[in-house]
Amino acid sequence: MSKKVAFLGLGVMGFPMAGHLANDGYDVTVYNRTAAKSQAWAEKYKGKTAATPREAALEAEIVMACVGNDDDLRSVVLGDDGAFSGMGGGTVFVDHTTASADVARELAAAGEGLGIGFIDAPVSGGQAGAENGILTVMCGGDAATFDSVKGAIDSYARAVALLGPVGAGQLTKMVNQICIAGVVQGLSEGLHFAQKAGLDAKQVAEVISKGAAQSWQMENRFDTMVDDKFEFGFAVDWMRKDLGIALVEADRLGTSLPVTALVDQFYGDVQVLGGGRWDTSSLIRRLRQLGLKYKG
Repeated sequence: MSKKVAFLGLGVMGFPMAGHLANDGYDVTVYNRTAAKSQAWAEKYKGKTAATPREAALEAEIVMACVGNDDDLRSVVLGDDGAFSGMGGGTVFVDHTTASADVARELAAAGEGLGIGFIDAPVSGGQAGAENGILTVMCGGDAATFDSVKGAIDSYARAVALLGPVGAGQLTKMVNQICIAGVVQGLSEGLHFAQKAGLDAKQVAEVISKGAAQSWQMENRFDTMVDDKFEFGFAVDWMRKDLGIALVEADRLGTSLPVTALVDQFYGDVQVLGGGRWDTSSLIRRLRQLGLKYKG
């Protein structure tokens, strides 16, 4: 593959991810719905901007995207101004959006008819992981296509794996979010219990994090959870979107996710409290503010 790459979507994840590509020597052209953000990126990383996804994709051999949801993804890929209309045969589209497995398969099929390869590649690691270039990337697609783009993905990842055919990356991201939901709720209940019991919750977390209760959430969030600080991180609104995708897929598969469904409802309570943009660890604030209502 050449060094020409396009990156679509410059949110809190896409902006630094595209930056790592530029820093690694790729010739990067970016597109963002808000043009001012594209210009800010170009000024910081000395790259190029484009007015449409199609324009960004012209001459690029790899086109990457990190947008909001299925509909956002379709809007930057399909249509006269979409990336596919500017891509030629033998190029590859890499989608880092957390979206449904269905839309990954839909776009892969559309790309196949044009000779365009497709990799669904949702990420985990949050804004800090994107900024530090240490994301975990879960991929779906065929091996040859994956091998052709892995080097570029390595620019902002510390772990990249091919999990199966197109859609496997999105399914793996669903597993990731299912596991996180239960862990955050358990950590919230544990820290809230510790405070109610008169313990030093931070000291408790420091001790038990050395044992079987250890988790990434405990190591990275217990301090701010105890201090009731949530104006950062992975937003509740985004988590609910992700859990909704997982719950729909579980229903399609004929399986149940009882804990995930319950925690999704709890995140709905956080949204009612005005916390749609709070970090997902804000589940503990729900316990503090709605504790009496949900007692027992």
